Amino acid sequence: MANNRAVTFMGPGKMEVRDAGYPKLADPKGRKIEHAAILKLVTTNICGSDLHIYNGRFEAPAGMLMGHENTGEVVEVGSHVQHIKKGDICSVPFNVACGTCDSCRDRHTDVCLRANEDLGFCGAYGFNLGGWQGGQAEYMLVPWADFQLLRFPDKDEAIEKIRDLTLLSDILPTGYHGCVEANIRTGSTVYIAGAGPVGRCAAASAQLLGASCIIVGDENKARLDLVKNAGYEIVDTSSATPIPDQIESILGKRWVDGAVDCVGLECHGNGPDGSKKNEVESVINTLMEVVKPAGAMGVPGVYTNMDPGAPNSLNKQGKMALDLPKAWVKSPKMTAGQCPVMRYNRELMMAIIWGRMPTLTSMLNTEVISLDDAPKAYETFGAGAANKFVIDPHNMTRLAGKSLRDSAAARPKATAGTR
Repeated sequence: MANNRAVTFMGPGKMEVRDAGYPKLADPKGRKIEHAAILKLVTTNICGSDLHIYNGRFEAPAGMLMGHENTGEVVEVGSHVQHIKKGDICSVPFNVACGTCDSCRDRHTDVCLRANEDLGFCGAYGFNLGGWQGGQAEYMLVPWADFQLLRFPDKDEAIEKIRDLTLLSDILPTGYHGCVEANIRTGSTVYIAGAGPVGRCAAASAQLLGASCIIVGDENKARLDLVKNAGYEIVDTSSATPIPDQIESILGKRWVDGAVDCVGLECHGNGPDGSKKNEVESVINTLMEVVKPAGAMGVPGVYTNMDPGAPNSLNKQGKMALDLPKAWVKSPKMTAGQCPVMRYNRELMMAIIWGRMPTLTSMLNTEVISLDDAPKAYETFGAGAANKFVIDPHNMTRLAGKSLRDSAAARPKATAGTR
């Protein structure tokens, strides 16, 4: 039986590639499941949410296999799998979902009631949510395969467009979901907090939805340059000029129709001293300030009460000092939580296949790497690199193998914090 080399979390700041053993058709409790499939990974991405674990800001056990942005080729199926076949290349939604519980029937696959027995809802791969191991590996298990897996129509086309299609497992649907929940539509103005990969996907999603003025804020100059070069407006959150003032200089008014949080719990305060103030509530308070009366906010940025590295005792308890009393009179709407990937991934796949999705690869600055390069990529991404690292464990895309060292000198040093 084949081995299974996988990126393994060994503690904050420590990722190692170890043999985890070839996966079995069994759930995290060791019970055999015939509704599952085993995938040979084609691509598996490093996400900003993975950095929360890497930085010790999201509690996870040592030995956990990382990776929730997975695309793979089916190599084995259980006896109950009827529609997914060996050889299919599929996108794996990062939400583990059964397809039959009340939440899944309501299209809330983000809070499946069967995927996490300990919590009672909400399962995810490689994220200490239900015990499902991640896919930054050579092989991975996917339960409820007929329901979960999004099969690509053509294998050759899937490989040709894999740098965009690999985003369907998480960050593209997540950015799109943030915009949908912010009620972004034709002619809308939007402020997107965070120019990391999710923020850049949100900007492209806002364009796909028909937004007019799309403004992205960050303190990372390299990431802002990618956004600006793609044709979007930018706000420098490290500037001494308040964010509403910068928005007004772009838009002519201080409010936007909708706003999206693409940062989460490792955000920083605004202004030139912002990097010294790791205030978990900073971005949400900014969104409440800049959204118009009766405007909407989408908050897919990750927040958790399992945050041992939180900056203060209040945040360690999973609580925030929100400016809600001041914002309440504006009648704002806010929708928070993980993206229900299956609500959007098929339609976004079709948009990519038919060339309707704004260009993603260049704006995300995608770099395909080998599995062995993954620990170094975590370090580089954690330092604020403006790349989207895509791991190709089997060199199936014929793009992997470019050493991180070859381009390290070209990467600016910057602060972390955006997904």
